[in-house]
Amino acid sequence: MLGDRLVFPVLLSKDLAASRAFYHDMLGLEILREDEERLIVRCGAGSQVLITKSTIGTADLQTQLAWRVPDLRAELAELRARGVKIESYVAPDPVTDADGIADMGYAWAAWIIDPSGNALAIIQPKVQPAAG
Repeated sequence: MLGDRLVFPVLLSKDLAASRAFYHDMLGLEILREDEERLIVRCGAGSQVLITKSTIGTADLQTQLAWRVPDLRAELAELRARGVKIESYVAPDPVTDADGIADMGYAWAAWIIDPSGNALAIIQPKVQPAAG
């Protein structure tokens, strides 16, 4: 039942116009639907991200969603070319290198922050999942 169903993250936005510019213009995600209360963007394999209007946004500094990619450095280069800032962390954890990449043990990871303060990760597993 639920184990066979797609899920989608819901992010909070204090400014839907700024979120639209970030997710569509900067990240290049296709807009599936939008109105004055929400924005839905398409990601890979049928997944979606719902960005919903909020008066307070998020107060959580933890990662809100993550994309799994086969080549993290290539993804970061493309994001930088689009003007997206890659976060840099020195302590306590994670610690990123000069390219904004952290070694998480099981994967390499980097983070970007959307206009409402949502932390978004891009992760490259060290062992790639089998094609299936």
